[in-house]
Amino acid sequence: MDQDSHCTAERELSEAVGRITTFSTTSPSDEEQNQPSAEISCQVRKENPEKDDLPDSNASLSSNSSMTTKELQEYWRNEKRQCRQVRLLFEIPSTRIVEHHLSKYVVYKIIVLQTGSFDSNKSVIERRYSDFERLHRNLLEEFSEEMEDVTFPKKTLTGNFTEEIINERKLAFKDYLRLLYSMKYIRRSKKFIDFLTRPELQEAYGCLRGGQYTKALEILLEVIGLQERLTRGNPVSIVPTLCAIVVCHKDLENPASAFEYGEKALSRLRVHTSYRYYIPLLETMITLAYELGKDFLSLQEKLEEWKAKKDPIRVFSLKELAVREYVE
Repeated sequence: MDQDSHCTAERELSEAVGRITTFSTTSPSDEEQNQPSAEISCQVRKENPEKDDLPDSNASLSSNSSMTTKELQEYWRNEKRQCRQVRLLFEIPSTRIVEHHLSKYVVYKIIVLQTGSFDSNKSVIERRYSDFERLHRNLLEEFSEEMEDVTFPKKTLTGNFTEEIINERKLAFKDYLRLLYSMKYIRRSKKFIDFLTRPELQEAYGCLRGGQYTKALEILLEVIGLQERLTRGNPVSIVPTLCAIVVCHKDLENPASAFEYGEKALSRLRVHTSYRYYIPLLETMITLAYELGKDFLSLQEKLEEWKAKKDPIRVFSLKELAVREYVE
């Protein structure tokens, strides 16, 4: 081979090596690593254009970086499902007059319906005029600007129990609830959610503390659907109710049902392992899984991992936590 040919060969070899090096340093692997999270973020934004309604996904994920791929996929499915905004309708079809020896008042039957759903997705509650009045007063304290143009049916000196006045108030309260729900910050507020769920929850927890587990369970199962739809963007908020249902089923010796609701609660705590219910729930689920012949070792591993990371502290049992809820 002559000198010119040798130099040409060396130059071509050098260029080839350069191309290979450039290719390897600009490999799409770096872009591909970021692609899944970008796609997920895009999908979530498409499904819920109201950015403020989304939980802080990056913050949530960073709190539990040890999740497996399968757990992450399940977590994102749940997050996207929670982010789909639910629209609710309010109907007040009927009323009843309650008379005690010292008082008399009208109770309004409120039906809360999810748009596009069948009757199985409705919730029925009852509230009196004073309940609406208290809600309005509380909302004015926190949302004075938003409530500026919201009218509230006034009390009258006479005729409060006439059919005409009652029918007028039925329509007025229906429009009132619809208007409140149309305002994002109000429908997500604790005061609005408490108005629709707190009386029933207080009654249920009172029954639970009194050992009336059947009655408590009946009320909790009735209210959980409404509570879930009202707090769609905050799945952790219904964990106490789910755990109370677990406690009731467990004490009524329904371990399979208790385990079912325990799984629902745990799925909402995947990235919230510091939540006060997490360890008591895990301990209860281990007991239930062992009793039912299910896999309890994976739950035991999670419990041991948590204990290894955290300083040992006194942890209440699931039942002890439940009976402390809604204690005035």
